[in-house]
Amino acid sequence: LAYCCKRLLAAKLWPNQGGGQWRHGVKQKGFEVLCVSQFTLYGTLSKKNQPDYKLSMKAIPAQKLYNKFLDMLRSEYDNEKIFDGRFGAMMDVELINDG
Repeated sequence: LAYCCKRLLAAKLWPNQGGGQWRHGVKQKGFEVLCVSQFTLYGTLSKKNQPDYKLSMKAIPAQKLYNKFLDMLRSEYDNEKIFDGRFGAMMDVELINDG
């Protein structure tokens, strides 16, 4: 988790003032971070073409791990700039994709 936290906060995804691409990260820009738990990313399709999540982490340990990750982000960055949705809830997330 520490590795993921460090990489997320250090990822250089935005240009600098001079227009150089991939130069600044979340911390440098002072941006907010929205974390959305997504257990369904670890799903497969059964032979009947139905979703199968047997290999994904079970809800209780997954939520504990997710909360620990959020705590790490908040301690490494700015607590007021780390947001999350409701774990395990159906959420509609809207974004503007730049690029």
